[in-house]
Order: sequence, then structure tokens, then C-alpha cells
Amino acid sequence: MDGEAIHRRWYHLLPLFVAIVMILAPHPSLLIIFVNYYYRIHHTPLRGFAHMLVAYTLTFLAFSSLIVVLVRDPGPVTGDKARGEEADGGDDVEGESFLEALLSPPEGEEAHGPGRWCKKCDGPKPERAHHCGTCGRCVLKMDHHCMWLGHKCIGHRTHSSFVHFLFCVTALAAYVAILCSSVVYWAFTNPLAIDEGTPIHAISLAFYGLIISLVIGSFLGYHIYLITTNQTTIESLSPFWLLKYIPPLPDNADTRKLSNPPLEHELSFEQRMVVRDAHRHIRLYDVGWRNNWGQVFGWSRPWGWLYRLAIGGGCTGDGRTFPRNPRSDEMLSRLAAGLVSADKHR
Repeated sequence: MDGEAIHRRWYHLLPLFVAIVMILAPHPSLLIIFVNYYYRIHHTPLRGFAHMLVAYTLTFLAFSSLIVVLVRDPGPVTGDKARGEEADGGDDVEGESFLEALLSPPEGEEAHGPGRWCKKCDGPKPERAHHCGTCGRCVLKMDHHCMWLGHKCIGHRTHSSFVHFLFCVTALAAYVAILCSSVVYWAFTNPLAIDEGTPIHAISLAFYGLIISLVIGSFLGYHIYLITTNQTTIESLSPFWLLKYIPPLPDNADTRKLSNPPLEHELSFEQRMVVRDAHRHIRLYDVGWRNNWGQVFGWSRPWGWLYRLAIGGGCTGDGRTFPRNPRSDEMLSRLAAGLVSADKHR
């Protein structure tokens, strides 16, 4: 059946194993630096203990968020089918991959309209929900399918933990890079006061932390942008999802007949350019950055973000309905008029 999930094989967990190893691998060298540099050379065990406390606290928080992403359902649409992620299924499963969702034309208003019905898993498809072909199910406010985290979807109920995981890993890598860079500098200015092995560990960790912080930090920065503007990865990368929300097009005998709402494959080149340009300005669910972050991390108090920053958070709402940008109707009406105008001047 289309709604069933692909069997999880052992090799599907290899990227997760690699990610865990990459988090834990630096710790033996880090312990060597703490002991040799802070205890044996500088005789400041409390300072070394403080650095160890920060490093292992960030590691603990990263694994806490990782566990939440792995064990929590990203966004159940219905009772039974939401648990279809682990259901039995054949190898030949037809589904919509992440790339197909961005490139393929819509199947029709019934399948892809907001609050409609999903033809693949034969169930309701709430607003901002998306069908994941790998998991064989619809996910509420699906962001993307992550192969690095156990081949799990990131959705309404796990996006906050995913971003918190990225933040903790980035903070840990940056902290290690800065800490080890100071050790390397001291070793070069005092070459006779330190053993030969400690600087090698410090140089390796400094480069490793720098690379990880730049790579994961870039991904974190992108998701900070998405949360601030209240978008998902799918909504950010695919401009044509806006088509299913625009109002009915005005009748005009001079224009080509378009469906209501228009389908992507019906659009001319000029109309596609209109949609792409409008996508850069229309933020359908942007209700202000404070409310946007509150939706994802679930805080309501003025300083609640500090608490959520420390331990992660949980989403607010049911994941099926979302407040709209007060100007969304006006912007969508402009897009509809632009589509008609672009076709008129072909």
C-alpha cells in the first residue's frame, strides 16, 4: 500500500551511528588536554573542571534532544496511520520523496489543497502537512526527512528538539575549537613547558571543532531564519506551494484557462517567474518573530526563551491549523492578479 512505510534496514542507521561517533570521538583527546594542560602544567584543576562541565553539559543536552527526535512522533495526522512509520510494508512503495515534492507538478486540488485528503495514505491532509515517501505517511508541518537522525522526519512535534540539537552541537564544537586554539597558542609560545602529545591533540581538536561549527552552524543559521519567518524547509525551497492558497482568478477571455487554484504545469514561463518573485516576499504564516519562535519552542512568558534555549522545547497548537499573516490575503490577491496580468502580456 502507498501509505505503508519502507522497512528499516540496519544500514539505514549507519548515518546516525556516524553522527554519534563524531560527537563522542573528540572526548578522549579533550580529557587528555584537561589533565595535562590544566592539572599537570598550570595546576588549576578547578578551571579545568569548569571547562569539562561546560563541554559535557552541552554533550548531554545534545544527546537529550537527539533522543527526543528519535523516539517522538514528528506529527501524527491520524491515530493509526500516524504510527505507520513502523508498520510492515513491501519494498516497492510509491511515495513522494523530498526532491519530488519540490519538483513534481501537483496532482490536483483534492490531493494537495490545504485541509484536503491525501491520496497516497488515504487520510486527511491538514494544512502544512506533507506526505513522506520514505516513512510512508503524512507528517504535520513536515520540515524535511533527515537520514542522519535515524531516517526520521522532522515535523511539528520534533522541530524544536532538532534545532536545539543543532545549537548544542554547534556550541560544543565552537567551544572546543576556541578552547583548544588557546592551548595551541600557549604551546607555541612556551614550547619547553609542555609535552609533545598535548599540542597535537589540541591542534586536531581545534581544526575539527572549527569545521563542525562551520558546517552545522550554517545549517543552524538556516533553521533560525526559517523559524524567524515561520517557514519550513519545503515551504522555503518550493515557491509553487503558494498556488493552492491564492483566491479564485478573475475571469478573462483573453487569458489561457487555468484551474482554480492553478496547477504548476499549467503556468507559462512568465507566470512561473511571477510566482518565484512573489515567493521571496510572501510569508504566509509570519506573525512576528516573537510569536513565530513561540510557536516552535512553546514559550509564553517574556523570558521563556531562556528556559527553552537551555533544555529545548515543545511546539504549541495542534499542528493542523496555524494563524496567518494579517497581510496574507492581500499578498495572495496580488499574486493572483499578477498571474492573470503575466498571461495577458504574453
